[in-house]
This record gives sequence, C-alpha cells and structure tokens, in this order.
Amino acid sequence: MELFPSHITINGHAESIKELLQQKSDAEWKQSWLKFLAEWYNANDYIEVQTSGSTGTPKTITLKKDFVAASALRTIRFFDLHEGDRILHCLPSRYIAGKLMTVRALIGKLDLLLVDPTSDFAALPTDKPIKFAAMVINQVIKYLALPEQNIKNLLIGGSAIPKPLEEQLQQISTQCYSSYAMTETATHIALRKLNGSNKTNSYQCLDAISVELDERDCIRILMPGLENGAIQTNDLGELIDNHHFKVLGRIDNVIISGGIKFLPEQIEGKLAKAMPLPYIIGSTPDEKLGEQIILLIEGNADDEIKTIIQNHCNKLLSKYEQPKEIRFIEKLPRTENGKINRKDLKMFLKN
Repeated sequence: MELFPSHITINGHAESIKELLQQKSDAEWKQSWLKFLAEWYNANDYIEVQTSGSTGTPKTITLKKDFVAASALRTIRFFDLHEGDRILHCLPSRYIAGKLMTVRALIGKLDLLLVDPTSDFAALPTDKPIKFAAMVINQVIKYLALPEQNIKNLLIGGSAIPKPLEEQLQQISTQCYSSYAMTETATHIALRKLNGSNKTNSYQCLDAISVELDERDCIRILMPGLENGAIQTNDLGELIDNHHFKVLGRIDNVIISGGIKFLPEQIEGKLAKAMPLPYIIGSTPDEKLGEQIILLIEGNADDEIKTIIQNHCNKLLSKYEQPKEIRFIEKLPRTENGKINRKDLKMFLKN
C-alpha cells in the first residue's frame, strides 16, 4: 500500500501531486480539498480532524496517517474497488468523511470525481459508472431526484436515515448502506445494507474489527490502531455476535419518566413514516414523573398539523410513550454538518 503516490487521478486525468500542491482556488470547497491534500503530504505522521460536536463539544484530535489509510483500505476491500474505478467525492474536506474519500483514491489508485458538496448532481458525467460514493441525507434526496442513478454503491452517513427515505431506496438499483462511524475511528467501522434482497437491520463490522458491550450495554469497539486497542462509546447496543450488532440509541439521551427508561431514538423511529415536518423527542423536568416526554416540531405553530401529529402519536405510540406536550420550534438545533444537536436541545428545554 503506497500512502503517498506521486499522482492522483482526478476526473479521469492523472494529476501531479507536486503541481496540485502549488494550486490555489477561489472556490472554498476546492481550497479546502487542496489544504487537506497538503496536510496528507506534509512531514507529519498524523492529520488533524475535528469531531462533529453532535454528542459533545467539538474538538480537534489527531489520527495517525497509517491508521487512516487502514480505514480507507477496509472500504476499498468491502466494496471491491480496483485501480481506475471511479468514486465520487462530494463531501466537505474539512470533515473526516471527506478526507477519507481522497485517501481512498490515493492508495487505491482510483478515479476521483471531485465536485462541489452543494452540487445538485445534475452535471455528473455518465460516460463511466461511479463505483462508490458517500453522501449525507440531503445529498441523497438530490441524488434520488435525478432522472437516473449512476452510482453502484452508496454509503449514507451523518445522521439516522428517515424511514420514508429508506423506503425510497428500495426502488433504485444503487446498493445503499448505512454507516456506523465516528471521527475517532477514521469513519465507519461497520455497515448496514439498506436495500436489495440482502438488506438487513443490523450492522456488520469491517475487517479486523469487532464489538462488545460494557456493563451499561454500550458498544465498545475493538480495532487495530486504537489506544489500548479499543474505544468506548455511549451507544446502547444489541449484539447478534461480536461482528454483527444493532444500535438502539445513546445512553446519555435516555429519558426516565415515571421510573421507566425511554430511548428517544426508538420513539422517533416509530413516528418516522407519519411525520409531516422535522421533529425530535425531548424531555422537560416534571415534579411527579421526574421527566416528561415532549415532541418538538420544526415549523410554525399550526392547530391542524398539531391535530394530525397527535393522531399519529395516538396510533403509533404506546400509552407511556405518548408525549405530554407537542411544541413547535422555529428551528431545531443542529451541528455544522446537519446533525440534530441533542446537547443544545437539552439546554434549550431547561431554559
């Protein structure tokens, strides 16, 4: 595995790394990509990456380049990528997911189709199939709006996949996967097939990676290159075996109401097919219950919509899962890369 080749193939043309490192661009997204390329080829044996901030304060951490390359190689093997295969890079290069697309192209000698992350994908070339791409939810929606889909394998990450979108994926030939990933593991350590005859409701670990549960039933990741060989998460899990698992929600999001523990992610999942607007389950303090479940809706207050939503809750949720209040909010708190920021939400609900 060559970590620092002299050339990279961009949009079908071999480009000299030396010449690329001399380039400047007026486009912020392209300049961000060039900046990462320079970081990959500098004298350090590590890169700096920023965590998303979805579960805590965003922070900058370092990852060894050989650890990042090993992650890229796992993806190359899983999706059976070969020299010259075209992959689509449409993610911001300031985040680990975007950085990894470039690393995969470098070590796999792949053809990197480099586009603006805000693209609507209407101008994607069709002369050659795209073997692999990674997108976040709003990009997938744009991709599905195209007259035809030209991507063979699509990795979807960044946040939970809404049920209506997952149903749409059943209608296309693109093989779609959900990723279980974090910055500290240099993106995904496990994948879940979302469509096709072999779709599944559990995640499968990639090469040399396994998982176990701690005493709280939270997932612990075992993989080469990590300090002490493991990293502890706060994700509640259910093991099928040490290489296959389900993610139930985060332990720090648990709501205890009337002495019963509720996972907001599971309640949100039950409502997913029916909700007309973005939403999230939260809680507020209650003298009798400890906490009471509430449903926050992104949008302007509307009695008719509120009645529709209440009917959905009555139909889809159990007695104790019913929100005690349905509240409209102008905009749900989100991190820079679009994830719902539950930490900020909790602070908002306390005030």
